[in-house]
Amino acid sequence: MSFQQALSGLNAASRSLDVIGHNIANAGTTGMKSSRAEFAEIYASSAGAIGGTNVGLGVGVADVSQQFSQGSLSITGNDLDVAINGGGFFQVKAPDGSTAYTRAGNFEQDKQGNIITNSGAQVMGYATDANGVRQSYDAIPLKLPTGAPIPAKQTTKMAAEITLDASAVVASTATPPTPIRTYGTSLTAYDAQGLEVPVGLYFQKAANNSWNVYTSVNGSDPAASTPFQLNFNADGSLNTTTSTVPAITLSSPNDPTRTFTASLDLGNMTQVNARFAVSDLTQDGYTAGQLTGIKIEDTGVITATYSNGQTQAAGQVALVSFRNAQGLAPSGSGYWVETASSGQPVRGAPGEGTFGQLRSGALEESNVDLTAELVNMMSTQRAYQANAQTIKTQDQVMSTLINLR
Repeated sequence: MSFQQALSGLNAASRSLDVIGHNIANAGTTGMKSSRAEFAEIYASSAGAIGGTNVGLGVGVADVSQQFSQGSLSITGNDLDVAINGGGFFQVKAPDGSTAYTRAGNFEQDKQGNIITNSGAQVMGYATDANGVRQSYDAIPLKLPTGAPIPAKQTTKMAAEITLDASAVVASTATPPTPIRTYGTSLTAYDAQGLEVPVGLYFQKAANNSWNVYTSVNGSDPAASTPFQLNFNADGSLNTTTSTVPAITLSSPNDPTRTFTASLDLGNMTQVNARFAVSDLTQDGYTAGQLTGIKIEDTGVITATYSNGQTQAAGQVALVSFRNAQGLAPSGSGYWVETASSGQPVRGAPGEGTFGQLRSGALEESNVDLTAELVNMMSTQRAYQANAQTIKTQDQVMSTLINLR
């Protein structure tokens, strides 16, 4: 009798409807990957069965496979929302200490500054230096620098890119003599406490292709400083052989006796027939600064922006991949866990090898195709009805046999 076959068909169709219902229910779940019920026919294992005379026993659900195709990216504008555009999974550490993996990048920050998921799992990443260079592939919980401000940095290097006027009159031959402050500029350096130290640079033409440079620190009179000389080649470039640029001695505004030196790079200076112009002034010091913003780069590097205009890296988001992603076991809350079938995770970084890049301010939507799921639902419903009809027909056959007289 075919009751068993029809019953197995009903069970398989019911299981398929469960899978379809789960997909439809999670059509709006961030990072969700749809599943598909896969069926296999069932035959009795009988030594006496011969070829086509072995009637099957029905159908069974062989597997519920996951579809890891890319979902669409939805722009959110939230700095801590991150979408993976390509392969890979985020690695997280659940509150119970276990390791899990997810495609959902709707992260947030807890009161300690840790980057966490909606369910409280810590997002894992790699330690970097302030410039974003990865230190190792050892995964650690990512934490934002929301506590104390970054300390001040004392200036050690200064540089200026300036164009001097080749047609300027030699200062000593002008009537009256050209004042020292005629051609000058200033920049702001910083002492160890982050206090501003104004530094002035003043240029006075001493001879053709030769200029004296006077300095001023904390508003001092540049005429009181000892000048140094810059010499220029015939093409207007700086003659680095005959020009000697000394380090500048700076002093703290709080205590003039506390002095420190900073090198001065004038290698990009030129002398041409053009008006005096300052193209660029740089120095490497800064005052203390509070955190004002966070940005996650395409490479996964987390960049922190501070009120003093500085930016520093605060780690790099880690990605992992598996040789057999289908072997991952879903554990709820958008997480998967490693199994023997999936193999061990391979760690990497966004944009490297087969790993996708990150898109900050965006989330990966569910890859559920609602149209396809609704069509599958109708097909599965018809299959369920057909199996129920098989039971009804078989019941009528049995009833006819029993009622024979």
